[in-house]
Amino acid sequence: MAGGTYTLVLERSEGATIEVGALGRRQFPAGWYAYTGSALGSGGFGRIDRHRAVAAGENDTRHWHVDYLLGDPATTVDTVVTTEAAVECAVAGRIGDPTADGFGGVTGFGCSDCDCPTHLTSHERRDVLLASVERAHEAAAAD
Repeated sequence: MAGGTYTLVLERSEGATIEVGALGRRQFPAGWYAYTGSALGSGGFGRIDRHRAVAAGENDTRHWHVDYLLGDPATTVDTVVTTEAAVECAVAGRIGDPTADGFGGVTGFGCSDCDCPTHLTSHERRDVLLASVERAHEAAAAD
């Protein structure tokens, strides 16, 4: 498989309200975010390079919700976790614990083509969020 599922771990150096296409204006406080998407087409994981180009200001095209977040100068790509399987919704649903302090999300973000509540989870600490992302990928791949 040339692609699969990926999660971008993003850092926001400062908070801002960002216009996110059809979702409208959303608040994005400073902190850490995990966006989960799929790269199943002919370009496979090359989609990650496109996301990095948007974050670097080298690509102004906005197709997906995450493009609007990446296009804000306060957002940087820290880490990418990948799994060579079509498990996007399973991974997104496993990141974070809604009952745990510190986890949040942006309702409707990145999930206009599925029934998930969000594909963008946030946490105040990188280590906690990254550990959750890694566990989610491992668990989804094992199913």
